[in-house]
Amino acid sequence: MDVEHVIGAPHPRLRPFVTRYSGYRMLTEPGVHRGLPSRSLTLVVTMDGTVDLPDGRFATLCGGLHHEAVMITHDGFQHGVQCDLTPLGMRAFFGMPAGELADTTVGLDVLDAPASELRERVRTATTWTDRFAQLDLVLGRLLRPVRQQVEVAWAWQRLAAGAPVGEIAAEVGWSRQHLSARFAAEYGLTPKIMGRVMRFERANRMLRGERRPTLTEVAAACGYTDQAHFNRDWRALCGATPTEWMAAELPFVQGSEPPEVARL
Repeated sequence: MDVEHVIGAPHPRLRPFVTRYSGYRMLTEPGVHRGLPSRSLTLVVTMDGTVDLPDGRFATLCGGLHHEAVMITHDGFQHGVQCDLTPLGMRAFFGMPAGELADTTVGLDVLDAPASELRERVRTATTWTDRFAQLDLVLGRLLRPVRQQVEVAWAWQRLAAGAPVGEIAAEVGWSRQHLSARFAAEYGLTPKIMGRVMRFERANRMLRGERRPTLTEVAAACGYTDQAHFNRDWRALCGATPTEWMAAELPFVQGSEPPEVARL
């Protein structure tokens, strides 16, 4: 296995819309990789080959928020850059709410983005720092003023802090049904499902950490009622139990813990 994986920070003015860049070059056995649910949308620019998904084969893509694992088939060689977008980034770069891409993936050209230019710039850059700088340049050109409903943005922040949906609805002065409808229109998932995804993401990050806790510790820290609840939720969102996922993918993930590239 030959793996190169480098993390970079976007330019400061892009950080409300892009949380990080992740450059990768991986030579492994052919197989299927699970793209796991998270609070980020995914923008990918390949440098070689394509990303092969049930939705199609893509040289550049943007995938929305989802609540089930996305199965990615690969021939053993993967090379490109992934950008983790915030939901607000969809409005800032493409002029649409994240909800329009929920549970789906499209080519960047569908979003009227300069897909060919972006890929050419990334492919001709000679270092990861230069590639991330090219992303800064092109994404910076796409930026437009954004507005988001205050109550919906507040609900996202409170969900990320672990607040229950009923409490959030009371805080914004809406019924749970109205909150759910407005939230889903913006993000594509209901608050209840998005809360599950955020909890799952916290658990996933703990298992990827340098000190790997026990599953019991993860379940307790992330608010699962017990180990059975943890296993059920993980299987629903990942397609496998935590133990099965760790056996299949964690050695690969842990073997590619990425260095960071400092960006000012």
